[in-house]
Amino acid sequence: MKKELSRDKREEILQILQDRFEENMDRHKGVKWADVQSKLETDPEKLWSLSEMERTGGEPDVVGNDKKTGEFIFFDCSPESPKGRRSLCFDRAAWESRKQNKPESSALEMASKIGIELLSEVQYRKLQELGEFDLKTSSWVETPSKIRDLGGALFCDRRFDTVFVYHNGAESYYAARGFRGSLKV
Repeated sequence: MKKELSRDKREEILQILQDRFEENMDRHKGVKWADVQSKLETDPEKLWSLSEMERTGGEPDVVGNDKKTGEFIFFDCSPESPKGRRSLCFDRAAWESRKQNKPESSALEMASKIGIELLSEVQYRKLQELGEFDLKTSSWVETPSKIRDLGGALFCDRRFDTVFVYHNGAESYYAARGFRGSLKV
């Protein structure tokens, strides 16, 4: 499958991203939209990934830039876990282990299809410094292999003005749990 947008879709997603960028300048101090747009216009596959992040409810926005590579870092900045990425178990192995009531997919599989990575716990905490997210939902996050090998997976949310990290069986899924992604462009 070719991961490239039509001209109209490119213009549409660029406008959405620019509007969000300009409405939330506190998320990316010192970053200029013209620089971000220039990178996006030269990488159609990453722009497609951002379009998929948007389509699934992630409301991606620039949250910084990698000084070493010059890449801009996008996170899902939707107030709650992206609506189009909920009710998913953690990964393919967890999905396969379910005998009944299998969810549509898994967080890691969907992230891979979109071309993004799940936020790490550190990234999730950085996001929470930019605002208050997941006050009613929760989001799967990268899980250390030691925990995953034992059948578990980690998720985070914000309650009582505090960011919490929890564990659950990787095969579990809930209507209020999704995942947030990151993308470097």
